[in-house]
Amino acid sequence: YDRLLRIRALRWEYGSVLPNTIQFHMSAEEVEWFNRYKKSLATYMRSVGGEEGLDLTQDIKPPKSLYIEVRCLRDYGEFEIDDGTTILLKKNSQHFLPRWKCEQLIRQGVLEHILS
Repeated sequence: YDRLLRIRALRWEYGSVLPNTIQFHMSAEEVEWFNRYKKSLATYMRSVGGEEGLDLTQDIKPPKSLYIEVRCLRDYGEFEIDDGTTILLKKNSQHFLPRWKCEQLIRQGVLEHILS
């Protein structure tokens, strides 16, 4: 049960795709449980919050500002924000972006939040 609670917490920390280093330490049954949990969570999030659903995995802690300064840790490619602007995320480039669009990339290690 403790491992299932930890696996559930991994979904909230890393998103719907776990790093290979973490999956390597999971049994086939645990990976299957993770996949069923993420599908169940996705179904629920689509069912609430209107037409586009509500992403409960964003803003785990209330943000102090809507935009943050980030540094790209590795080449990622093009990244589109809500207003249609496309930004090229290249290693060591810095950007001022909406927090909610960056959080997943920060957790994946693509971006780093620059604290002033």
